[in-house]
Amino acid sequence: MTRPWPAPAKLNLFLHVVGRRADGYHELQSCFQFVDLCDDIHLAVRQDGQIRRARGADGVAEDADLCVRAARALKAASGSPLGADIDVVKRIPMGAGLGGGSSDAATCLVALNRLWGLDLPSATLAALGLKLGADVPVFVHGRAAWAEGVGEKLTPLYPPDSPAEVNYLIIKPNVSVSTAQVFQDPELTRNTPRITIHGFLASGGKNDCLSVVRRRHPEVASALDWLSRFGTARLTGTGACVFLAGESTDRYAEIVRMLPPAMQAFVVRGLNDSPLLERLSDES
Repeated sequence: MTRPWPAPAKLNLFLHVVGRRADGYHELQSCFQFVDLCDDIHLAVRQDGQIRRARGADGVAEDADLCVRAARALKAASGSPLGADIDVVKRIPMGAGLGGGSSDAATCLVALNRLWGLDLPSATLAALGLKLGADVPVFVHGRAAWAEGVGEKLTPLYPPDSPAEVNYLIIKPNVSVSTAQVFQDPELTRNTPRITIHGFLASGGKNDCLSVVRRRHPEVASALDWLSRFGTARLTGTGACVFLAGESTDRYAEIVRMLPPAMQAFVVRGLNDSPLLERLSDES
């Protein structure tokens, strides 16, 4: 089997909804932090031009798979005669707020750009990715970032804990959360005042989706309440995952031993640079 291409998960260290555009999309502010929980994407170039999926996310049809859609979009935009076999080993849970599908799509765009010899700039790949999902561009660029717009306006920003990339404990309750449904909820706050990067670094931020997710998903509320016994628990994205930051792996191991049934736990390390960048450099 070919050496895999990594697709890392992300955390939203905060998420403010600052407005709503005429097209219905929401204006956001957030800070993206990568973590070392990764899906593995195995890619093999095909000479016959076909895009085929060997394995993907459970329950996701091939035509809906973001990896397949990303490969098809890149092929159409570039006119490449080549194709690919795509085999995705999933570790990032779905509907978790960790960006697994978007990361998979970004990795396919970046890797196939190299394997097909296209040499398209990152900005072009990010623009293609944005049509697949608002989180795809940050994974394409591969740097921890301050995000605005719908999430596509990115400023590289190492979070306040840098350069020591900190440990996180991520808890996944037994539920998946639909981002679309959260953003359509009439009770979602959509007018949070904008903050600056300096303001975030000085005082942090909050997650405007938290109250909606707690109300819609009691399992997430229970996970937040349980994890809050051990520190400041936060929701990533629209959930379902909640997380703690900054403790030792030994302390997190103690907490995991007390984990209630029907919850998953991941002890991970924050990454300011995506492992995809290192993998890409190895292909140079």
